[in-house]
Amino acid sequence: MSESNVLSEGIILYNQKKYTDALAFFLALPAMSGADSVDIAYYLGLCFTKLKRYEDALLYLEQVVTGGQQLDRVQQCRFILAVIYTLSGRKRLANFELSKLLESGYKPASVYASLAYIAWEQQETDKCLEYYEKSLEIDGNNVTALNGIGYVLASENRDLTRALSCCKRAVEFAPDSAACLDSLGWVYFKLGLMKDSLKYLQMAEEIDGENEEIASHIRTVSLEGEKR
Repeated sequence: MSESNVLSEGIILYNQKKYTDALAFFLALPAMSGADSVDIAYYLGLCFTKLKRYEDALLYLEQVVTGGQQLDRVQQCRFILAVIYTLSGRKRLANFELSKLLESGYKPASVYASLAYIAWEQQETDKCLEYYEKSLEIDGNNVTALNGIGYVLASENRDLTRALSCCKRAVEFAPDSAACLDSLGWVYFKLGLMKDSLKYLQMAEEIDGENEEIASHIRTVSLEGEKR
């Protein structure tokens, strides 16, 4: 049986978003199945990522990066690694993976947007804005970059007119994104438009009621509104 046939059932399950079943399939493959170990690691890494079992995912994604021969898969896994490292607070490792992606010639807008986020977390505001600008040069409609640059400009009280424009466009592209709605609300707050600010912040809270940053923004805007 060819390798593609050996893996086909698990791949179908994965494509059907049956990640738990797909994971069980790939984990159960016998050592003598004939499937390439890197291919199995690739799908295991993807399944664990979809199931948000990030520490397990790291093990397999790193195998693909170090032993994979397919450039597109290696780049995909590097990007996922960078996201996981960012989510888990390992910003230096995330930055390393994203830098490697750029060195390889893989420069989608999402890579620069991710680098921007890491720079922001490291309080490197100018570098953050530089990366967001590069992201938008590649894809002027990249939602992450539009939202990110708008939020950063507002937080730094820089060019609020552009911040508003970017955040409005981000919301147009992603009207159900709590992050985008929150950013737009925050820009309106910086502009002194409390009613509009609360409108969008409360919309964001309806979507993501557990988000502490959104709750903090609402408290700030409410307190400021009481002073007026």
